[in-house]
Amino acid sequence: MTLSRQWALPVLSGIFIGTSYIPFPPWASLFCFVPLWLFWQQQTQLKAVLLGGFVTSFVFTVIGFNWVTYLLHEFAHLDWPVALFGMGLFGLLAHLFVPFAGFLWFLGQRRFRWAPGLSLGLMTLITVLCEAYSPTLFDWNFGYSWYGAGLPVFHWAEVIGFSGLSALTLLCNLPLLYVWQLRREPKGRRLLAGILAGFVLMNLGGFWLKSRLPTPDSVLHALLVQGNIGNSEKMAAELGAGHQEGILQAFMKVTDTAIRGAAQPIDFALWPETAFPALMGEGLNPNPYTEQLREFLKTRQLPLVTGSYSVDLDSSLITNSLFALNRDGEIVPPHYSKTILLAFGEYIPGEQWFPQIREWLPPTGQFARGQGPTTLLKLNGFRMGPQICYESLFPWFSRSLADLGAQFIVNTTNDSWYGSWQEPWQHMVMTLARGVEFRRPVLRATNTGISTVGLANGDMLEQSPVHQEWAGVYTVPYLKNPPVTFYQSAYWLLPTLLWSALVWLLIKGVRQSRRVSGFRVV
Repeated sequence: MTLSRQWALPVLSGIFIGTSYIPFPPWASLFCFVPLWLFWQQQTQLKAVLLGGFVTSFVFTVIGFNWVTYLLHEFAHLDWPVALFGMGLFGLLAHLFVPFAGFLWFLGQRRFRWAPGLSLGLMTLITVLCEAYSPTLFDWNFGYSWYGAGLPVFHWAEVIGFSGLSALTLLCNLPLLYVWQLRREPKGRRLLAGILAGFVLMNLGGFWLKSRLPTPDSVLHALLVQGNIGNSEKMAAELGAGHQEGILQAFMKVTDTAIRGAAQPIDFALWPETAFPALMGEGLNPNPYTEQLREFLKTRQLPLVTGSYSVDLDSSLITNSLFALNRDGEIVPPHYSKTILLAFGEYIPGEQWFPQIREWLPPTGQFARGQGPTTLLKLNGFRMGPQICYESLFPWFSRSLADLGAQFIVNTTNDSWYGSWQEPWQHMVMTLARGVEFRRPVLRATNTGISTVGLANGDMLEQSPVHQEWAGVYTVPYLKNPPVTFYQSAYWLLPTLLWSALVWLLIKGVRQSRRVSGFRVV
């Protein structure tokens, strides 16, 4: 076998996975791991299993997450050749769950000599659980692609979450592997027909789940503002080195233009992450920029929710915060400060144990963490669940906001570091997904796009252009007292079932191995 043919199956899996994630349609999601698993079955050496896993993860990372190259160039100021090298390194290390799953399966198979059916079942479950619990920079999963493509199967997220949809997607790879193995037999065709019928039924069930949602009893009108401020200006403002006046004027200008053209009264405006380019906070002395903003809002009688810098009084460190201001431009306490910080952007991992690291990376931000999803923003009777940037990627975070009684979620983001190709769409879908899981609208304002609203029924409203100044008024139906979804109340059910299934199969495998060993001894 030539070298190219030897690694064709892992490469094929990598292509299937990479081209099935947002912004691509999930065309191969249900069978994307089949080539890799077939490859693993053929191997007799651990080294080949590991290399096959690395090849697959590298290929799909480069295809699906190549925006990391732009991030390294824009955020870390690396030359393009160095950024490309960094992308290659990221491709090798970002999704180690694939080779790790192969590693665990192969060791178990070599030790216990599982029967073929049991071996494949364990291979699948190990892959599912490794994917679910592996640490990643960008906490994506295979369930989001269904929402990105608009297939109604995504509505099952209110029952099992998008992580559950991801697990089901990977589990479906197992019967389709059998379909491939039995492709020349009637049994294989019958199995394929059953899988297709099941997929159709899941989508019909999605339609039913959407149809049974309670009718919203309230409506709000929100103005989302996208300033399109460049990274150099934002960084200078963060360091107090200028551009504050220009940034503030840009946001006020876009907001003012939108107000004048609005066809109905606006309940509040939403500005993105750190849109207000100076310090703001209860107990802090006013500065010229807070006074300008207060006068602007008071003159127009416009409530505002905005990202801003603030100060943690205990540590005296800067915070990345979210504030609600009333019609007179006064802060409505309490504000929220970002809890899940960006590594190497807002903190240095390990700095608390090795403070000297900061001497090596002096330009890296040093922000204080917030208190987590423990409070809501309250403005004119609205109960808003606050999130900043990729805090939206963690279902537990939004679940806590839902438990607090949030009527809707407000998410402020700055995606200007990532280019205009993949990441803005990936991040948008993953953010709006929380609204499906907990059946609450999500209002998302970004600095450079994509700003939009996702409704509780999963509908995505008008999406802003990328890297342009923009503002849009959205009519958002919502429930004053939204009910608890099944996923919200049974958050740990599916993980428990998956782990239980793995334990049961492992016990079955051990017993099977002992019976075979005992028979051989006799």
